[in-house]
Amino acid sequence: MDSKRLILVVIFSFSIMMLWNAWQREHNPPPVPQTQAQEEQTDSSVPQAVTDKPADKPSAPVQESGVSLAKGQRVRVETDTVQAEIDTNGGDLRYLALLKHRDDAGTGNFVLLDDSKPPAIYVAQSGLVGTNLPSHKAIFTASADNYTLQPGQDKLEVKLSWSGEDGVSVDKIYTFHRDSYVVDLRYEIHNGSTAPLDASVYYQIMHDSDSAAASRMMPTFTGGAYYTDADKYKKIKFDKMREENLSQTASDGWLALVQHYFVSAWLPKEGNREYYTKALTDKVFLIGAVSAVEAVAPGASATVDARFYAGPQVQTLLEKVAPGMENVVDYGWLKVIASPLFWLLSQIHKLVQNWGVAIILLTVLIKLAFYPLSAKSYKSMAHMRELAPRLQRLKEQYGDDRQKMHQAMMELYKTEKINPMGGCLPIVVQIPVFISLYWVLLGSVEMRHAPFMLWIHDLSAVDPYYVLPVLMAITMFIQTRLNPKPPDPIQAKMMMFMPIAFSVFFFFFPAGLVLYWLINNVLSIAQQWNINRTIGQAKTGKKSR
Repeated sequence: MDSKRLILVVIFSFSIMMLWNAWQREHNPPPVPQTQAQEEQTDSSVPQAVTDKPADKPSAPVQESGVSLAKGQRVRVETDTVQAEIDTNGGDLRYLALLKHRDDAGTGNFVLLDDSKPPAIYVAQSGLVGTNLPSHKAIFTASADNYTLQPGQDKLEVKLSWSGEDGVSVDKIYTFHRDSYVVDLRYEIHNGSTAPLDASVYYQIMHDSDSAAASRMMPTFTGGAYYTDADKYKKIKFDKMREENLSQTASDGWLALVQHYFVSAWLPKEGNREYYTKALTDKVFLIGAVSAVEAVAPGASATVDARFYAGPQVQTLLEKVAPGMENVVDYGWLKVIASPLFWLLSQIHKLVQNWGVAIILLTVLIKLAFYPLSAKSYKSMAHMRELAPRLQRLKEQYGDDRQKMHQAMMELYKTEKINPMGGCLPIVVQIPVFISLYWVLLGSVEMRHAPFMLWIHDLSAVDPYYVLPVLMAITMFIQTRLNPKPPDPIQAKMMMFMPIAFSVFFFFFPAGLVLYWLINNVLSIAQQWNINRTIGQAKTGKKSR
């Protein structure tokens, strides 16, 4: 098999693998739900105090019904970056729209958190655990129902209050910042009782698995994640949450709900905490962290701080939020190559101010960097092309005697000083780079709604008129014509139909990915044609002498 067929087979196999994984996620039945346990005395969505042993924690019963969140007064908040709604029932962050990012249709703001379309649900919750303390089920009061960040104002505080028995009161204060997707959360605990107050604080994100389904063609991850200095970045699929509850102790880190292009994450204050997951129903899940709060003496007060990030997966933003947050940008298993490629792509974009042009220039730079390796591969293929008629004659001469035909072919290669596999290694070396760039273009939120030119208004969406995929198919067909024709008729037919079969995938790929492959193919055709022409002229010159 020549080197060009090798890279086509590798890429084709890579695409089939992605499609198979997506098909599996779409069609495989979920594990059989557990038998409904007897109703527990404590709400399974409220974690127990961190002092409890993990084995004593009640596991959430898996049900078929959806989750219904009680609703109270809605407190609406608007800044220059987000529109948010906080429900006084629990003080949950129930709705959050990103004002600088449009929805998939491009007609409105992108909504990240939302509880208005059950069974789809995505909310950020927090609460206190302890005797006579407010969980996310408690009823808070708010002094106003609308808050707006005014011009010249850098931050906006939203205060919710709760009063319990025995003189205990709690203020839950959200602080929104200008030009930021980070929201500060502070609990102010006032112990007006006559006894010390022991408490734990928890932060969790609730999300359903149905609305998290990935595109069949784009194998992106949606699910939970957490990061600690010891374990580093760990992703948790919803299926894994369904099978067992996570219980991981640490002294640092954060937890998140990750999806394509966007992420929400709780960043608790430093201190010992336990990360957990729960399956509230067969399709609704929690990921959270619970930690102990220092005892509050009678007549004293205490504060507990945390931060919440909800926004795009922009690396420069995430790196400033917390250590390891940049890992949520999923570049696959070739991140070590993909990260520098994205850095280079972003630097080019700063110069040209167009992501489509930046993709073209980056592809040219990569092609130039690999020019010597590619030339070696194409020269090998060109020599094989020149030998194709003689190889065909050997096949006709020896017929079905494959052993003698193979020996004759090896002798011919030796005489002509040609290594039939000489072009494979240079191509194989380049494959990780091209796959890495594939993941960069697939996972970078910067491509979302980024225009290129003419009819391409969104590099993360499919070409609306399929012009790029058609051009891609044409370039693949031209490449097969430049390659040496396989002596085996079956292989020859397969190589003829390969451009058509492979191009089908590109009809469903984002325009940015297709643009990258198209430019790479055009450059490859130019290089291969020039090498074929040079070697052909050299052969003709030898014959004339």
